Amino acid sequence: MAIDVIKRVTISYFCVKFAPMQEAERQHLKQQFGIIGNSPPLNRAIEVAVQVAPTAMTVLITGESGTGKESFSKLIHTLSPYKHGKFIAINCGAIPEGTIDSELFGHEKGAFTGAAEARRGYFEEVDKGTIFLDEIGEMPLGTQTRLLRILEYGEFIKVGSSKPQKVKVRVIAATNVDLLEAVHKNKFREDLYYRLSTVPIAIPPLRERDTDITLLFRKFATEFADQYFVKPIHLTEEARKMLLRYRFPGNIRQLKNLVEQISVLEIDRTITQEKLVQYLPQAQPALPALYQPTHANEGLHEREILYRILFDMRRDINELKGLIRDLLNTHNADSEVIKELPKPLPGLTAATTTSSSATQGMDPDLADQQHQHRPQPPAALQSVSEENLSIEVKEKELISKALARHNHNRRKAAESLGISERTLYRKITQYGLEC
Repeated sequence: MAIDVIKRVTISYFCVKFAPMQEAERQHLKQQFGIIGNSPPLNRAIEVAVQVAPTAMTVLITGESGTGKESFSKLIHTLSPYKHGKFIAINCGAIPEGTIDSELFGHEKGAFTGAAEARRGYFEEVDKGTIFLDEIGEMPLGTQTRLLRILEYGEFIKVGSSKPQKVKVRVIAATNVDLLEAVHKNKFREDLYYRLSTVPIAIPPLRERDTDITLLFRKFATEFADQYFVKPIHLTEEARKMLLRYRFPGNIRQLKNLVEQISVLEIDRTITQEKLVQYLPQAQPALPALYQPTHANEGLHEREILYRILFDMRRDINELKGLIRDLLNTHNADSEVIKELPKPLPGLTAATTTSSSATQGMDPDLADQQHQHRPQPPAALQSVSEENLSIEVKEKELISKALARHNHNRRKAAESLGISERTLYRKITQYGLEC
């Protein structure tokens, strides 16, 4: 392990000591591989890639998603001794864990269920070429062991076989996660990390290349103008400053999508700050699970809204029943009204029974004294207790009132009730409200 670290540091040192690239050569490479920008971190990454390309060393490209890591892998392959061989880019995170070994290294006939014939893997297909393993941090630990074998000894074993095969492949890996942290969490092999990162290349995120954002914006605006046969969009000074302040978590990919969206949707080709802010994603507050926009509460969703209202009414009515029962219990435990009052649903008024049971077992004189000092229930509550609190009755009353108010115009009555005319017609038939 210590030897690998010393080797990696030594190679990196000699790469740094190489003569810097000429500006004309750098600009040619940028144009060839579609790399836009002139920030120092980006130029440094290009210089390291050019210096390590003629060797056979393994390269680890690090950077956030959308920074253009695959472009650097193609640059290295084009300038390497493997340029006449194949170049294959593999996203390790997109291959299921159960099949990644077969995809990368191949399998023999009958190696597993469904293996009707032998299959060549990517490493065998790309022999004497370059394989780009994107999102290497998502590779399973078992597959990492097989990959380490290729890097160390240049050989692999197919799934279901016992015969090693030799292969000569240039491996370029890329990741957008911290592999050292993954090593500490036992999600990535430490020996594989040091073997891959012989020469690391760090691609800077777009927010650290503020001088390049305007260049990229103009490039994409010109491309989409040609593609959609429109004039290129351009920013006002205030909009340009706002664009430079934005952090772009999606990096170049996000900026490209942003420019394409504006190019298609905006008629006025001058983009002001007010227009730009409409396209920049902002942090949205978390909405309640039952919330839906107004336009979504129409049509098929009206039934859910009605049910929600009815459930709220049911809860309120049960709470009101419990309150009335509690007040009447404190007023007269033998009241006939209490006997006739419907019982609330279980679990909603459990606390209301404690008041009546609290006086049991108490001295009669003391109980009478406490009873005299208790507040008397208002007459309005006593009258409410005698009313019929059924949901169906209340719903029928509301519908009847709405129909009477609008002279039995079903459309207007449905609008005032917040339901559809079809639902209102069904309710009229259900409750026998036909005039």
